[in-house]
Amino acid sequence: MIGRIRGILVEKAPGQALVECAGLGYEVDIPYTTFFHLPETGEEVTLHTHFAVREDAQSLYGFASRLDRDLFRLLIRVNGVGPKLAVGILSGLDAQQFIRCVEARDSASLVKLPGVGKKTAERLLIEMTDRIGQLEGQFVPTSPDTTGAGPAAGQALHQGPAATEEAEAALIALGYKPQEAARAISKVAEEGMTSEALIRLALRNMIPA
Repeated sequence: MIGRIRGILVEKAPGQALVECAGLGYEVDIPYTTFFHLPETGEEVTLHTHFAVREDAQSLYGFASRLDRDLFRLLIRVNGVGPKLAVGILSGLDAQQFIRCVEARDSASLVKLPGVGKKTAERLLIEMTDRIGQLEGQFVPTSPDTTGAGPAAGQALHQGPAATEEAEAALIALGYKPQEAARAISKVAEEGMTSEALIRLALRNMIPA
């Protein structure tokens, strides 16, 4: 089991990071909440990871905090929730936001996540209510320091029309319909915004904290 990786961030994009460690480049699938905390390319990054092996694929999932990673592991144990949906959930809500939803029995926020219908939301609330107790003692706010991100993180991303297209594509890849993605981005778009800022604000508006 690969539980953590530390190395140089070679490439980053919404949903994935390439980390070079001991001469090897590891492709790591990440939720957007982790992407927002990545440092600039060329800098050192540490990710808490989960290695998943299937008959047709081997995937490495990375997270900014151990809490996010451990919650991911609990989510994929829920009936009907696979790694892709778990990453989608943690792209819209970080671990602490998700835990607050469970504690408040807030299914309304969960059904706003792509791929989460009413039945899945109810199943998550029922099954995760008992399981989140396993995360006790890990409620530490995720911060840029967790991954080494500096104040300039995200500045290399596109601005202007390219940023809008990149942000819409990222939301579509997450599972939102093209019309939903375009509408969400148009509501928050301002001149000079990076694609990271657009994605972050769009998700915040679609899934209030």
